[in-house]
Amino acid sequence: MQEARERLKSRLGFLMLAAGSAVGLGNVWRFPYIVGKNGGAAFVLVYLAFLAILGFPLLCVELGIGRGAKRSLAEALGTLAPARYAKFWRRFGTVLASGCFVLMIYYTDVAGWLLKYTGDFARGSMAEDPSAAFKALLADVPTCAAFTLAVVAAGTLVCLAGVVKGVERTTKWMMVSLLALLGALAVKALTLPGAAEGLSFYLKPDWGAFMEHPLSSTLDAMGQAFFTLSLGIGSMTICGSYVGEDRSLVSETAIIIVIDTFVAILSGLVIFPACATYSVAYTDGPGLIFAALPKVFSQMSGGAFWGFLFFLFLSFAALTTVIAVFECLIAGLMDLVGMGRTRASLIVGASVALLAMPCVAWDGVLDWEDFAVSKLWLPIGAIAQGLFVVDGRFGWGWAGFRDAVSAGRGWPMPDWMRLHLRFVVPVLVFVVLVAGLATVFA
Repeated sequence: MQEARERLKSRLGFLMLAAGSAVGLGNVWRFPYIVGKNGGAAFVLVYLAFLAILGFPLLCVELGIGRGAKRSLAEALGTLAPARYAKFWRRFGTVLASGCFVLMIYYTDVAGWLLKYTGDFARGSMAEDPSAAFKALLADVPTCAAFTLAVVAAGTLVCLAGVVKGVERTTKWMMVSLLALLGALAVKALTLPGAAEGLSFYLKPDWGAFMEHPLSSTLDAMGQAFFTLSLGIGSMTICGSYVGEDRSLVSETAIIIVIDTFVAILSGLVIFPACATYSVAYTDGPGLIFAALPKVFSQMSGGAFWGFLFFLFLSFAALTTVIAVFECLIAGLMDLVGMGRTRASLIVGASVALLAMPCVAWDGVLDWEDFAVSKLWLPIGAIAQGLFVVDGRFGWGWAGFRDAVSAGRGWPMPDWMRLHLRFVVPVLVFVVLVAGLATVFA
């Protein structure tokens, strides 16, 4: 029953859960790579602009839908829609929410790699050839499967304990630890001999480099601002469904974005000085994490310790996302069929564990699953939800949405945002969608 729905116990718990859902591998894996590729600080400024133009209103939308319906996305759209369209929106919401499941069957694999590296550095084990070691790990199916199952078990057990005792308590502890670890890593990186060179690249705008490929750089900035918050498939909706109405979601959205951006920016303060000091290319892409940076740590004094802290930080970032998305899936199952938490948790955990195995066993599966989520589910879901809250004929309508997100102390939702969500945001997200598809099929 809706009346018995759990609530988060504290404001900090809500902020840490929502920020934990947003803060993930994209903040550390993708952000430094595209900053390096697109001219450093000039790109960061454009990215921040799109975060305000695109990320902020869409995060308000997802949180507002959750608060308004007190349901996960699988049920929320149908609950808020006019009666004649409720069936359509309920089915469509279920399809969108299923993107969380696809995300988890490959994200848990990557999170497993991070746990493996954390353990290796904790034991002082650093490969002489990190690139070869990473390739060997990917080929070692039993080891990857074991660590993937460990991640799934962790996410399941936390959610099994409940919203307050499990999800809120664990996420709050992990996020505080994550920020402390990141701060310690940044202090260390800023004392490296090449810190000045790395910081100059990262913090001094080079518009000449940005303008060498202005269109692709702008699209990258727009895409990163959108993807960093994991908008479109309901992982933020569940956060909104567990929060009360004592504070405006407009104000809370701003804080969540500040935390997410702080982690991304601070990650750059760790990575760019390290890369400059040890002559690692800024544009090494995903290999930066599993191949280039382990090489950096192997050359650094006390490298095993700092490598352990770095991969522990990454593991916490990944696990907070896993816990938030597992909770989204579990709550969705509970909402859809009235299932109890214990049974729903076990079904979600077992299903993710089973269907993650093809990703572990076969090359290319992860890439296709990532394509489906990031290039299709997320942008399509974001466009649909944005239009849902501004069109009262077919969706929730502006008045209901505005009142839901404005309730409580803090900033109200301005009425001009309705035009922004109706005309500007869908166009920008559609551009992200088309650009993403173009890079795949070009």
